[in-house]
Amino acid sequence: MKLVFATNNVHKLSEVRQILGDAFEVSSLSDIGCHEDIPETADTLEGNALQKARYVHEHFGCDCFADDTGLEVDALGGAPGVHTARYAAYCCGGEDHNTAANVDVLLANMKKKRNRNARFRTVIALIYKGEEYLFDGIVEGDILTERRGTDGFGYDPVFRPKGYEGSFAEMGVDAKNTISHRARATQKLVEFLKGR
Repeated sequence: MKLVFATNNVHKLSEVRQILGDAFEVSSLSDIGCHEDIPETADTLEGNALQKARYVHEHFGCDCFADDTGLEVDALGGAPGVHTARYAAYCCGGEDHNTAANVDVLLANMKKKRNRNARFRTVIALIYKGEEYLFDGIVEGDILTERRGTDGFGYDPVFRPKGYEGSFAEMGVDAKNTISHRARATQKLVEFLKGR
């Protein structure tokens, strides 16, 4: 089955391809010649995922899916949320999509917080044969006081999933892919598609 994943993020693409396995041929935006910066202007993860999937479907006419992921920290009122990828720019006017700066701002904002509960949430929007579907995946955990580990990307070095000693970045990609928010949402996508 051929699907387009509305991303050019090589980390996310690799992670999803690994989770989906050989039954699916997953193309990226660049694979189909889409080099536009697709807007993400919704105020929810669901809205952003649907916005990206609809754009690809309308402009390229293919079955596709898009995701949006947010880190939701209780002590910060659910922030960074939809601003997860641009947190430093959103908070401080810094550089857009700067992972190191995002983590620095998060750690600074959490410095005196005792409640460190957080969750990663991924929403996948699928447009398949003209119909729209949503799938979500959540992993609960907490925010560490400093970076730990070198695997993964984004906030992985400061997020420790519930029931584990190490951060996502200390787990290794294979272990992370069995329990991550994206893995859980993608598994729901796979189960749906296999039933078609």
